Amino acid sequence: MHQTSFPPRSRLSIASEDADRFIDVERLAAIALRQTRVVALCAAVGLALGVLYLVFTPAEYTAATRILLDDSLTKFAEEKDGAPVRIQADSMISSEVEILKSARLARAVVLAEKLHHNEAFLNPPRSPIGWAKDQVKSIAGLFSFSATPSAASGENARIGKAVALLQSSLRAERAGRSYVIDVSFKSNDRNLAGAITRAYAEAYLSDQLDANFDATQRATIWLQGRLDELRDSSQAAALEVAKFRAENGLTAARGELISEQQLSDLNSQLILAQAETANAFGRYSQFKSIIDSGPENAVRNATIPSDNGNSAVINDLKTRYLGVTKREREIAARFGEDHAQAVALRREEADLERQIFRELQQITESYRNEYEVAKARETSLRENVGDMAGQSSETSESMVQLRALEQRSTALAALYQTFLARHEEASQQRSFPIAKARVISEAGNPVSPSSPRKTMVLGLSLVLGVFAGAGVGALQEFRERFFRTGDDVRSALNISFLGYLPIVGAGLATATRPAATGPRPGDRLPPDQGDPVTPGILRVAVKAPASLFAETLRNAKIAIDVVLQNKPCKVIGFVSVLPHEGKTTAAANFAGLLASQGARTLLIDGDLRNPGLSRGLALAPDKGLVEAIVGHQPWRSAVLVDRSTKLAVMPATLRGRLSHTSELISGPGMRDLIEEARTAYDYIIVDLPPLGPVVDAKAFAPLADGFVLVAEWGQTPRALVRATLQAEPELAAKVLGIMLNKADMKKLARYASFGGSEQYLDRYSAYYVEQVGMNGKAG
Repeated sequence: MHQTSFPPRSRLSIASEDADRFIDVERLAAIALRQTRVVALCAAVGLALGVLYLVFTPAEYTAATRILLDDSLTKFAEEKDGAPVRIQADSMISSEVEILKSARLARAVVLAEKLHHNEAFLNPPRSPIGWAKDQVKSIAGLFSFSATPSAASGENARIGKAVALLQSSLRAERAGRSYVIDVSFKSNDRNLAGAITRAYAEAYLSDQLDANFDATQRATIWLQGRLDELRDSSQAAALEVAKFRAENGLTAARGELISEQQLSDLNSQLILAQAETANAFGRYSQFKSIIDSGPENAVRNATIPSDNGNSAVINDLKTRYLGVTKREREIAARFGEDHAQAVALRREEADLERQIFRELQQITESYRNEYEVAKARETSLRENVGDMAGQSSETSESMVQLRALEQRSTALAALYQTFLARHEEASQQRSFPIAKARVISEAGNPVSPSSPRKTMVLGLSLVLGVFAGAGVGALQEFRERFFRTGDDVRSALNISFLGYLPIVGAGLATATRPAATGPRPGDRLPPDQGDPVTPGILRVAVKAPASLFAETLRNAKIAIDVVLQNKPCKVIGFVSVLPHEGKTTAAANFAGLLASQGARTLLIDGDLRNPGLSRGLALAPDKGLVEAIVGHQPWRSAVLVDRSTKLAVMPATLRGRLSHTSELISGPGMRDLIEEARTAYDYIIVDLPPLGPVVDAKAFAPLADGFVLVAEWGQTPRALVRATLQAEPELAAKVLGIMLNKADMKKLARYASFGGSEQYLDRYSAYYVEQVGMNGKAG
């Protein structure tokens, strides 16, 4: 259990063994076990709140019906173009859902079922949450400055309230991607829930029939009036067309004017001539570009069309040319370019090139002639079209007006036919009272309540309680910044861990006891005289040598002896970072343990500003360390000796507040006292002030062989201790180890890692035969 690394390091460093770990599973498991009670408590509270909610919440029953929107029901009365697209279908179903939720339909149900006279419906029992909401709304209404309507009667007010309640409890939504709408109503009365749901389905179907009939009736009346207007307008437009045609002599053959027919034919011929001209020009341009590229390129790149009369001659010449060229290359490659046969072949090749080029020039000239002819024909047709267009200009102006009149007449006639068909269709549909929906699942009276769901409420309450407990536990772990285990000490400070000092009392530093008289120089302290509490805390290790408290102090002695084995007298300072951490109790018990084992031990109260050790003695001294340092008294005369353990104690007596205690504790007088005491004692234990508020411990560092740091378990911040030691490197280099005081041994195992020695403390109970109570006495 007492894990000590010897020797302690001379420099303070921060260990980072777990820096590479992304998730420390063992640490998370330890945290979960440590916060089990908090989580369990919060879970129990959440479960209790869930039970209270179930007890005080009235049961609600839900009745449901299903309505299918089916256009096929009206297929005999209406002609459909086809199934609507998905977007239109979604919009249509959403519209029907909103109709079901509308206030008009809710009002129809209220009047049909007389819900505005049903007190059970108007004033249902409320749940605690509903009651809280009503209270909030009532409080918010106090700050509302909106005007109250004054024209509403009592009957209308009751109907309006019933409509609002009905809409708030109604649920209508589409079932998946189907054409089915689920309608449900929730009420505290099962019979009322079923009746209202059935009434809603009937009201919806009746509303569809009424809406269809009203829409058809209004459309029929409007169409009848519109038909009369369209018939008169269509007849007037037809008469105007006939009159205009007769006045302007616009006779037509086969429905078209003769001049227009002639102009149309000329335009067709002109288009063909333009195409022929473009074609001839393209061929001429192609061959002209070949001729312009030179004889050699023309012979190589020319492509002869098959419809040309000279194509056979040119192709034959080109075939011979290619054969001669190939033969010439072979001869030149084998015998050289100056060979007689190669020279002859090149002459023949040149002659063929000239022949082919002449043929190409003739073809180009023939294409030019064709282009000139086509161009002349196109020009002639263009002139004819212009002459014909000029001749029919007057007729065209009249035709524009005639076409406008004809278009108006045709449009009015078509519109009249359309409206006539719609009028007949609407007249027929008015006689078919068929809705586009039907009920596919009749609403019955519910058997069991739908809410509150006991299993879900209890489960949710338990889960929320667990989450709340986890949050509280996480907050506690986030605030955990203190020393709990030896691993915390080693990882944060990288110094030796000396062990745990269990809780033995309220702390010596807070205990005071006034005394009227003090001991004489050389007097011995009686073991059991005086205050029975405070002196007992200073003697725990002596009274209970087989306790865990004494075992930790013995572990500290071994560590000190190993590190300072070459020093015949060891000067050890006990320090802490904060006041009231129990360093005085640890120092006094450590000194008492040494003295009880036969070592010559001197215990010095070096806290000259707050001498808690001196106040805890059974007798109040009248002289002490200050008198010995300044030389007013020999230091041996200020020493008090305990009779039972032979422990020598040098108290500190204060006649007033001292502001230069650091100079006294590190001055020549203190140095001489320590040097003389080294010859008379084996151990000199000095109880020093805390490191935080004063610098006395730092000033005493050159005189000490080592320091034992005392930290309060679960109270001293790790960052504060680390920062303090980093700020005092000279003192930190002499820290022999740290012990955790006031440790709660029952809770210690919760903070240990898996496999840590703290989890097996109960197995060592047989070795600690003596237990220390809260009053510091062995039991």
